[in-house]
Amino acid sequence: MISGFEDFDLRKLRVIIAKPGLDGHDRGAKVIARALRDAGMEVIYTGLRQTPEQIAAAALQEDADVVGLSILSGAHNHIAPQLMHLLKQKGLDDVLVVIGGIIPDVDVPKLTEIGVKGIFLPGTPMQEIIDFINANARQRVSSQ
Repeated sequence: MISGFEDFDLRKLRVIIAKPGLDGHDRGAKVIARALRDAGMEVIYTGLRQTPEQIAAAALQEDADVVGLSILSGAHNHIAPQLMHLLKQKGLDDVLVVIGGIIPDVDVPKLTEIGVKGIFLPGTPMQEIIDFINANARQRVSSQ
């Protein structure tokens, strides 16, 4: 319990899982969404072929703590910078952004530089992703 907030509870982390771009392979995104839900997070899956504008709007509308992108198409260098810019414009620059998928090692520094906090490649253990989100996402209280 956070000192001074004894009458409040930490609310569940709210996570947006998005599948941006033209990639139609969403099995991994659905597996991640289920694992995060089973770990006690509230998960909103946006579905296939989302634009950065749609993802940022969903993050705002859903009051997201985390945005997770699943990208297998190689479009991460185009999509991630747009999304980070839109989140900042909407005052959501404190939302944790993570990316999973096929990300070449050479692209990791640029993604980190623009504010992507977690990059998870195929084969990353689910518990590692869950632990990272729990350790790095903003914690907020609710007065339920």
